[in-house]
Amino acid sequence: MNILIPPPRGFEFAELEQRTVDLQTRMRAKNIDVAFFTTEPEFRYFSGFKSQFWESPTRPWFIVVPAFGKPIAVIPEIGVAGFEDTWIEDVRSWPSPRPEDDGISLLASTLSEVSKSSRRIGSMIGPETHLRMPATNYALLQDKLSQHSMIDVSLMVRDLRSVKSHAEIDKIRFACQVTAAGFEYLRHNLSIGMTERQACKAMHLEMLRLGADACPYLISASGQGGYDNIIMGPTDRALGEGDVLIIDTGANFDGYFSDFDRNYAFGRTESDTIAAYDAVYQATEAGLAIAEPGRTTGDVWQAMWSVLKKNGVLGNDVGRMGHGLGMQLTEWPSHVPNGDVILKPGMVLTLEPGMVFSKKRMMVHEENIVITESGCEMLHQRTWKSMPIITR
Repeated sequence: MNILIPPPRGFEFAELEQRTVDLQTRMRAKNIDVAFFTTEPEFRYFSGFKSQFWESPTRPWFIVVPAFGKPIAVIPEIGVAGFEDTWIEDVRSWPSPRPEDDGISLLASTLSEVSKSSRRIGSMIGPETHLRMPATNYALLQDKLSQHSMIDVSLMVRDLRSVKSHAEIDKIRFACQVTAAGFEYLRHNLSIGMTERQACKAMHLEMLRLGADACPYLISASGQGGYDNIIMGPTDRALGEGDVLIIDTGANFDGYFSDFDRNYAFGRTESDTIAAYDAVYQATEAGLAIAEPGRTTGDVWQAMWSVLKKNGVLGNDVGRMGHGLGMQLTEWPSHVPNGDVILKPGMVLTLEPGMVFSKKRMMVHEENIVITESGCEMLHQRTWKSMPIITR
């Protein structure tokens, strides 16, 4: 029986403080007095507050980071007690839900209080972000702060979050190891006639047994000799002779994700399917070989694409071949053609080469790595060099 030892939960207050100081340094360089955050990853990143209550859309939550000093929590009264275990000392609350003014006046007064110099307020309004509040509330906030300017800080925050601490990497590594063990378990427990849903459920339960907190992302696709849709499922389709099954999943431990896939063939397997599996495996090897500090996301993409091109790739409809990973299942940056993001030690990334190799048939591999001082390190056991074939 596999026994995996999880790392400690949570973070030392010193790490949360350093994250805040790093953001504040960037803010002051842009003459920004204060920034506020409304979404769970950023709220948790700076406060250390982790709660399942974010699943409810009813109440908004705000964390305010001034250019100097500790963050200020502006939260519903129901959450005040939960902040006793955080490093945040200034906690302001209101009796939410209160649709007529759900914390907006309190947030506005807090922002105004700490924005006396430039009156420039940072907000997450850039790419790959959203504001977790009604549009009317954001408009009301802008009206209350009409003497201030809203400045996008999403680029500085994504740059800050893209480099993980040792503690963050340990959590991701554990989530990855649990996922790899789940895939290995499934390899020995799949059988012809099972449905996609049965296969995914068996793996899901095994990952939970091994220590995952949850597995909110677990998709699959299957088809004769390949698959053409990898973002749906699982379905009740039975797996039969000649099928290929892909499962792509993201287990979560203490708020940090894994994200990779595995492929399984059933019974007689077409030669071009085996060749496609070998091609994406080799493409991943090329990505592993080039992923190091100083290289760019475009370099990684080109290394993988060159291998796929030599192996007769007909296309790749995904739009990228890997991305960042951490508190969210997908994070910035993306491996894209001509990508110019420079890799740095501490970045956690996926390598995800995929190829269409015949009409409505594709093959995808994905692995999770961390950039080190001298190259990169796999965060889990590498996939099988040869495609596993289920014959029972």
